[in-house]
Amino acid sequence: MKLKEITGYLDSVVPLSLQEDYDNSGLQVGDPEMDISSALVALDVTEDVLNEAVRNDCNLIISHHPLIFSGIKKLSGKTYTERIIFDSIKNNIAIYSSHTNLDIISGGVSRKIAEKLNLQDVRVLAPAEGKLLKLVVYIPEKHLDQVRDAIYAAGAGVTGNYDYCGFVSQGTGSFRGGDGTNPFVGERGKLHFEKEIRFETVLFSYLKSKVIKALIDSHPYEEVAYDIYSLENNNVDFGLGCTGEMTRAISEKDFLKLVAEVFNCKGLRFSKLSGKKLKKIALCGGSGASLLGMAIASGADAYITADIKYHTFLEAENRILLIDAGHFETEKYSTEILNDLIIKKFPKFAVRFSKTNTNPINYL
Repeated sequence: MKLKEITGYLDSVVPLSLQEDYDNSGLQVGDPEMDISSALVALDVTEDVLNEAVRNDCNLIISHHPLIFSGIKKLSGKTYTERIIFDSIKNNIAIYSSHTNLDIISGGVSRKIAEKLNLQDVRVLAPAEGKLLKLVVYIPEKHLDQVRDAIYAAGAGVTGNYDYCGFVSQGTGSFRGGDGTNPFVGERGKLHFEKEIRFETVLFSYLKSKVIKALIDSHPYEEVAYDIYSLENNNVDFGLGCTGEMTRAISEKDFLKLVAEVFNCKGLRFSKLSGKKLKKIALCGGSGASLLGMAIASGADAYITADIKYHTFLEAENRILLIDAGHFETEKYSTEILNDLIIKKFPKFAVRFSKTNTNPINYL
């Protein structure tokens, strides 16, 4: 299998356009045309992980955290990043990463945490903004199904857990073909009126090119009349963090024990206990301190994330139980998401979970 087959698939199901501006997801090292026999899935790319890939004859490492975050001006082997790049090229091992885009997709990192805690009625905490578009296109009546089906097949028309969402209205379109035109209906140089359907649907911005191509390819007109609008509403099922409900209310101490057990935490940091029962839980894998206000506004009783600073614990102000469960601990299940995505598309492709503990934090 060619590397580009796997990376192209991952780029489509975990769109690179969803990543944060500071991020560097995607293919880090490797020739897209190289042959890939097996992959090692890991949270981080370290020298130990690379050596593990070499020992197991894996010529692709797929990670959550990117190896390369910022620009590299020299390759002298002075940093671990430079050494890994050297050794990966020497051993013909490609490196691919899905980072904040894997956090943001509907079935992403925070959803996986919610799944591990068996939370119900899971909803996105901070919906991605500016990612929703509306498409309006005018179609001759007899070709509505043909064009509409092509647009839906390209991924448009999804709202929450519903798909094939659209609206149609009837009207009359007019046009006159100029010199060099070849009208599908009517005659060149003559004003023509045609009964048409105005079809409207929504799509995610990262699907724009794919949907427009499907529209153009399926539409019978030589020149297709369509409009694209940016929508202000955030009626999307992807973004950062999520909320969910416990199957029953639980004490704060029992919940802390549950979190420690589920994520195998060596230690938990948390805000002052209030003594109340917990039912609604907010969470965000990795560094999610910036979403504390949204977690409180959502009515959550507790918020799980990582990398919490001293003063952020003060901001909780007994309004919510704030829990720092660790960056590694809250993101380690990202490997399961990546594995499941690959196996779904390439069921016979060999994928191995890394056994290397890449957590750089130790506890006494």
